[in-house]
Amino acid sequence: MKLAMIGLGKMGGNMTTRLLRSGIEVVGYDRSVEVVNQLVTNEGMISSSSVPDAILKLTERDPKAKRIIWLMLPSGAPTEIQIQDIAPMLSKGDIIVDGGNSNYKDSQRRGAWLAERGIGFMDAGTSGGIWGLENGYCLMVGATPEVAKSVEPILIALAPSKDQGWAHVGPIGAGHFTKMIHNGIEYGMMQAMAEGLDLLKGKEEYNLDLAQITELWRHGSVVRSWLLDLTADALKEDQELAAVAPYVADSGEGRWTVMESVEQGVAVPVLTLALQMRFASQDATGYSYKLLSMMRNGFGGHFVKSVTDK
Repeated sequence: MKLAMIGLGKMGGNMTTRLLRSGIEVVGYDRSVEVVNQLVTNEGMISSSSVPDAILKLTERDPKAKRIIWLMLPSGAPTEIQIQDIAPMLSKGDIIVDGGNSNYKDSQRRGAWLAERGIGFMDAGTSGGIWGLENGYCLMVGATPEVAKSVEPILIALAPSKDQGWAHVGPIGAGHFTKMIHNGIEYGMMQAMAEGLDLLKGKEEYNLDLAQITELWRHGSVVRSWLLDLTADALKEDQELAAVAPYVADSGEGRWTVMESVEQGVAVPVLTLALQMRFASQDATGYSYKLLSMMRNGFGGHFVKSVTDK
């Protein structure tokens, strides 16, 4: 089995390493020559100097071999441009896999466009983060049955085990749709955990040890989870988090999940509020909070705190 991996960042690089260690040949390309050289030296990856070079090297030994190109690129324009550039280099029966966080509607459109040219397409929702190299990745893929069967050995190599952590969930678009909802749920879980721990910390009279409590919850409790594991590990090192800015970024998938709920007319208040709380953390000026303070002062004469007040 052989494929080209385009994009060797934190996810793409680790996925390449896991594939190579599973006996799958990988031709890799990244704009960073240093990253490429590291994977060649440390893991035995086949290097390439460009995307066309990577595609060419897939058929060096067998010119008739089916080519599989796996993209791990930022969603939007970078992925769109790369797919459009690659398509003319491929033949009927070749396959492009998008393992990034693309919008599922884009994946549906791209799949249809490639199908007109006889090129297979798979949208692979990929979860596992930086721990995927060691633990395996959770892969939610959308494709035709024929494409899914062709890529199956790669999915098995990336997953935690042969029978767990990967699934052909439906037609093109279904993989990225499933991953989108997965990330929306993730937002809600993270927000609930953060708020609960904030309440525990605020009960100063008890002087609660949050590292102790999160470690306690990891064993036998209803809320035990990987997110709790990560939180417990972080709090062992530093409970005050003084060096961490109160800013939480949001990925496109959280927004797309809430937009999908509007399109379907399905109430998702927890997921929506979790997204809104991330927006609130990103408001450097806090202007809306300033307006709220002024309103309270206007109707009730409530105290308005100055930025110089302690």
